Amino acid sequence: MKVEVLLPQWGMGMSEGTVTEWLKNIGDRVEEDEPLAEIEAEKATQELESPATGVLSEILVQSGEDAKVRTVIAIIETDD
Repeated sequence: MKVEVLLPQWGMGMSEGTVTEWLKNIGDRVEEDEPLAEIEAEKATQELESPATGVLSEILVQSGEDAKVRTVIAIIETDD
């Protein structure tokens, strides 16, 4: 099953964020709540945690790219 990784809205005024670094690569196994990427928004950097356990199968927003809140930035393939 595919699980979409969305860019969350951490603050009321947040409309977009920048992926500063992916902490995992395509093909890596990830656990739920494990850090996947670092996101810079509103001059603060936060870790984006995995919403599911599985394999990171796609990265849709590359490091250095901006994305709007609730944009799908990656896909995790679960065992389900």
